[in-house]
Amino acid sequence: MDYDITVIVAFFFTVVVLPLWLILHYWYKSRASKALSKADEETLAELWQLSEKLERRVESLETILDREAPDWRNKS
Repeated sequence: MDYDITVIVAFFFTVVVLPLWLILHYWYKSRASKALSKADEETLAELWQLSEKLERRVESLETILDREAPDWRNKS
């Protein structure tokens, strides 16, 4: 009798629990890999700030060039 219960439990685990566990495990892993890590978010924020700073510098240089050499855009 104990042998029958063990076989039933092992069969249930193998057929129901194990596949469900594997599916959920790999589903969670794929979702976690799509999200940005904290370090990636910080790097992205730093790059965004740097790009804004560089954009302001370019705008300043263009303003200076417009004042000093008004037709500089036509030469390039």
